Amino acid sequence: MICATSWRWRGHSFVAAGRTLGTNATTVGRRLRVLEQRLGTALFLRDAGGIMLPTPVGEITLARAEAIEAEVAALSGALDAADPMALGKVRLTVAPSFINRLLIPAMPRLLAEHSGLQLELIGDARNFNLTRRESDMALRLARPTDMANGRVVTRRLATLDYAVYVAAGQAKQAEGLPWIVYEEAMLHLPHAGWIAAQAEKSGRFSPLVVNDAESLLQAATAGLGRALLPKILAEKADGLCRVDSGDRNPPVREIWLLVHAELRQLVRIRAVSDWLDTVFRRQHLEQ
Repeated sequence: MICATSWRWRGHSFVAAGRTLGTNATTVGRRLRVLEQRLGTALFLRDAGGIMLPTPVGEITLARAEAIEAEVAALSGALDAADPMALGKVRLTVAPSFINRLLIPAMPRLLAEHSGLQLELIGDARNFNLTRRESDMALRLARPTDMANGRVVTRRLATLDYAVYVAAGQAKQAEGLPWIVYEEAMLHLPHAGWIAAQAEKSGRFSPLVVNDAESLLQAATAGLGRALLPKILAEKADGLCRVDSGDRNPPVREIWLLVHAELRQLVRIRAVSDWLDTVFRRQHLEQ
């Protein structure tokens, strides 16, 4: 019950916690009340906006609960590792555009070679926490900084080259087309900032603003303007044409693989890791 308390806090509501725990909000609330009665103190209070916030005692309880949760996850990994031939489920978090255009087309080979493997692809650009087993592996478009005291191991998987693309048939008038930009909250990212700078210089902004590469690719394909896209995704996309970026130098980004340290020697983790190496290496050679 104490471990489940940390899930309630992360969701900030009984409804969100119930969804994570596979139960309903009423049950979550009842279990929390039982725990508070046993401890003789309140762990959470609801603010004016309806958000559940921990009390000072709740903060202490959360810290201990997360430590217990980490130990349970470590035990689970150790038990998995005891069977060197075990396959099973792997949760991999990655931006949706890479799932749709890069990983899923390459999956038949992986599953054919490892019939006992189940790959759960989580299409989300957020940084899921590997130490809490929200994900077993993750791909990120920057060198990670949150190494969680050595509980996460990481390596650079590939370098992503970017280029400018427009809809097929628009190459001759590309310089006159507007730039499709990312929302302001993303301008700290190298590729989003680069596009915004080009739009500012040219004074040509598309009326469409997006927040992920897949939307940007689709917008360019629809003829809505110029887009800066990773070559590894755009080169094989139907309806796109790469154009000269002129004297502007598009950014280069890195893609990093993160793995929970307790899991990295498991057969299923090594299988997915080797497969990712092959996918990115092959795509890079084909650009």
